[in-house]
Amino acid sequence: MKSNLKPVLAGLIFIFSISMISTPLLSQTARPARPEVAEKAQAQAREAKKTPLPEPRPFSVTRHQVLIEGKVVPYTATAGELTVLKQDETPGASMFFVAYTRDEVKDKATRPIMFCFNGGPGSSTVWLHLGGIGPKRVTMDDEGYPLKMPAGVVDSDYSLLDVTDLVFVDAVSTGYSRPLPGQEGSQFHGVEEDGNAFAEFIRIYLTKFDRWGSPKFLLGESYGTTRAAVLSGILQNRTYGIYLNGIILLSSVLDFATLSFNPGNNLSYAIFLPHYTATAWYHKKLPPISQNRELPVLLEAARELTIKEYMPALLRGNLLTAGEVEAVARKLSEFTGLSPDYLKNSNLRVRHDRFVKELLRDRRLTVGRLDSRFTGRDADAAGESYEYDPSSALIMGSFAAALNNYVGTVLNYKKEVPYAIYGNVYPWNFNFQPGQSRLPGVTRAAGRSSRDGSLYVAEILRQAMAENTALKVFCCNGYYDGATPFFGTEYTFSQLMLDGSFKDRVRMGYYEAGHMMYIHQPSLKKLKNDLASFISWATK
Repeated sequence: MKSNLKPVLAGLIFIFSISMISTPLLSQTARPARPEVAEKAQAQAREAKKTPLPEPRPFSVTRHQVLIEGKVVPYTATAGELTVLKQDETPGASMFFVAYTRDEVKDKATRPIMFCFNGGPGSSTVWLHLGGIGPKRVTMDDEGYPLKMPAGVVDSDYSLLDVTDLVFVDAVSTGYSRPLPGQEGSQFHGVEEDGNAFAEFIRIYLTKFDRWGSPKFLLGESYGTTRAAVLSGILQNRTYGIYLNGIILLSSVLDFATLSFNPGNNLSYAIFLPHYTATAWYHKKLPPISQNRELPVLLEAARELTIKEYMPALLRGNLLTAGEVEAVARKLSEFTGLSPDYLKNSNLRVRHDRFVKELLRDRRLTVGRLDSRFTGRDADAAGESYEYDPSSALIMGSFAAALNNYVGTVLNYKKEVPYAIYGNVYPWNFNFQPGQSRLPGVTRAAGRSSRDGSLYVAEILRQAMAENTALKVFCCNGYYDGATPFFGTEYTFSQLMLDGSFKDRVRMGYYEAGHMMYIHQPSLKKLKNDLASFISWATK
């Protein structure tokens, strides 16, 4: 019996050895799926597409009226969530919104509708919602300081609701917007991913509320302007076919190289110079030759200095003579309030985080990033950079308390999860290359990385304007905005369609305030007039 077993064992060992040699290691090469496994996966995918949408949470619908510039405007407020689909048309996330629609409108097709969103990325839309664009605003004084803590809301005299319906939308993972159970949030956290989610929301809203016939507008703030530019391309593609009448870019950034102080990128230093001038002028840190000018006149001189003298000096780099460096430093001192020695020691290149610390160092104060009118005080005055942004800290608590109280008690919409003023959306996928993108109808050039590898979405907007000849753009710029400086917006649009054929379709507005210019009462009033005029122009 033993003699019969030996040949059998030898044969088995040989077969096993051959099979081990011919089978790849799992860590190197994945085995091909068996036909039955592949069929099962395909069946599951087909079944997922058939899965009904989750039962929607009921909308909260309330009716109100507001006095806008002396006239009573009755309106309906709708707070709720819409389920947006992913690219495979399966449910992906629930997006929270508050919509304000004017009552007694006989024909919706004649009534504009505007989708509004803040940026971050990772910010909810609390700021635009309760900053005065909507029918309510946080109680603040004329300069933007909270009147009390916790803050409440009052009617906004300068809301846009008299001229357009308004829909305030929170990005996924911010506000009350969340991925659906079992869905990864990361699939919504990126330039393209976020744009697709917002495009889906807009499509569903237009369908559900019968607004396809209305003139359509976007209002984006900060990173929301980046989103608006991306949306201009997504909405116009073959899937949606949604052509916009107008886009409002409030404190815009379409070219992130204008904000980048990476070594070798001289552009940002030039972009920030006029903002430094405005800030130093506001805090009375300029020499009399500059301080005694009116701000618009002074800023025109700062632009001219930047283009004709400062940028050429930056381009020459170490080819400048010692005498030339001295002359440029003294000229810059007249427009920044910084000493010539500090400017020379900084190689004529002052990063923004250094500027906000240095300008008022002699008073032991820092100036704000979002709004350089406001000042803060660090633990010591010797540091290179600031500890916190005083302009952001000033409004955070008042807006957060006001939003939660207002949505819960006035709009009657409450949830168990916290309203995320800032949500956890990182890591954010900035690697947007439409040459490899899934965006239908967006060319290879659109969204390409520019200069130092920074995100550049202005090309998407250019292409959208080329295809949609009715599309108009309005840019809102705060002189004291150190997050997205006004000169950066001017530069970006000077490079948009170099033959100048778009200039008559782009308008600029300027305000003596910061990133959120609407917290400054005089700027809010001017903003309302500018935007109402723009909406009228874009719907003709």
